[in-house]
Amino acid sequence: MTSFDTIERMAVSVSSPDLSRGSRVTRRRFLKATLWGAAGLALYAGEVERHWIEVTQQEVRIPGLAAAFDGMRIAQLSDLHMDEYSEPFFLRRAIDHVNELKPDAVFLTGDYVTAGITTRKFAEGAAWQCANLLTALECRTRYAILGNHDVLVNAPLVAEALADNGMTVLVNACLPVERAGARFWLSGLDDAVEGRPDAERAIPPQIRHIAHEPVILLCHAPDYADKLLKHPAGQAVAVMVSGHTHGGQVRLPLVGAMVLPKMGRKYVEGWFHLNGMQLYVNRGLGAVGVPFRFDCPPEITVFTLRSA
Repeated sequence: MTSFDTIERMAVSVSSPDLSRGSRVTRRRFLKATLWGAAGLALYAGEVERHWIEVTQQEVRIPGLAAAFDGMRIAQLSDLHMDEYSEPFFLRRAIDHVNELKPDAVFLTGDYVTAGITTRKFAEGAAWQCANLLTALECRTRYAILGNHDVLVNAPLVAEALADNGMTVLVNACLPVERAGARFWLSGLDDAVEGRPDAERAIPPQIRHIAHEPVILLCHAPDYADKLLKHPAGQAVAVMVSGHTHGGQVRLPLVGAMVLPKMGRKYVEGWFHLNGMQLYVNRGLGAVGVPFRFDCPPEITVFTLRSA
């Protein structure tokens, strides 16, 4: 009886430390693996995917588009966010991609700078730097609108930087795009989040519902489409092209986008068909808030117009 108790105590005293030591090693290894995994994920999101540009080809059929425009190719760049966190080399790379595509026109749909992270003076300098870099676009037909960050930094200055470097800036304005005696109308709204969008000026009555002269609208914030469709001007828009959302920028499996901006929470990415209006939302090039992208690479969109 006594020897059995002795053996049992010996067994307990020998086995317990081994289990404890094994448990500590397991926890240590788990924590180490977790830290290495987080570091690797941050490196991937910050350096690999943030600079991995995806070119998406989109055909858009537009009712009433004249045959002269069938096959016209338009490249879209959005949300450049120069210097926060888009480096000059990254924007040059995006411009090289666009030049290789040889589009007939380029749409620039806002947020060339970032507000609130650095000083206003720094952001204003970034606006001129961004506009200077955009002069390397070989396509001379370039149309631009402003985004919410541009308005917060200094809307007149950003517009001036773009215009002085050869971009046609549309702020609550429209113009005809002409080819072989045919035309469509291109309209641009002021930013819907921080600016003062005026649909009556951007899409005046005289350009609405003209046979074979459809309206294409540039509007930075996509969720403004719902408000626009309640307005007679919005009902005349065939296609609306937007950015603003960054596609969510950081998207987790089973969770989706971690953060979405105001006026960009409903229509996040890609095509939407809204009561006769087609809406496309580009994921943008840059990043804001954090220098990361995950499951949401930067995008250049190339639209090929088709008569419907």
